[in-house]
Amino acid sequence: MSKKKVTGIGGIFFKSKEPKKLTEWYNKNLGLATNEYGSMFEFRLADEPNKKGYLQWSVFNEDTKYMEPSEKGFMINYRVENLEELLEELKASGVEVVDKVETYEYGKFVHIMDPEGNKIELWEPIDSGFGEYADHTTK
Repeated sequence: MSKKKVTGIGGIFFKSKEPKKLTEWYNKNLGLATNEYGSMFEFRLADEPNKKGYLQWSVFNEDTKYMEPSEKGFMINYRVENLEELLEELKASGVEVVDKVETYEYGKFVHIMDPEGNKIELWEPIDSGFGEYADHTTK
């Protein structure tokens, strides 16, 4: 069994009729520093306060297929440790796995479904690889 499962929120994603306009509204009215991907929130890791962590906030077009097979208008990304080990535990418990693990310079990702049809993104982060995106925001 893995030591930790979910360690925090890694991202919040939702659909919009006009994503660019809505992102601009959040920038103007709530002060979110935005870029082409949405907005990134930086924090310090509780166990290693000298290291930064990131949470991505993104608005998608209402006809996006990214959240399928869920029919919901949102998706939450959870930060996890030991993604591949956790994935084996989830499969053994009968959890529906939507795709294969994909690896990028900022971490590993996979998608699962909860019992109510919500698609969930699991992310084993490499925060140092994600940081360059945080520097490209506007206010």
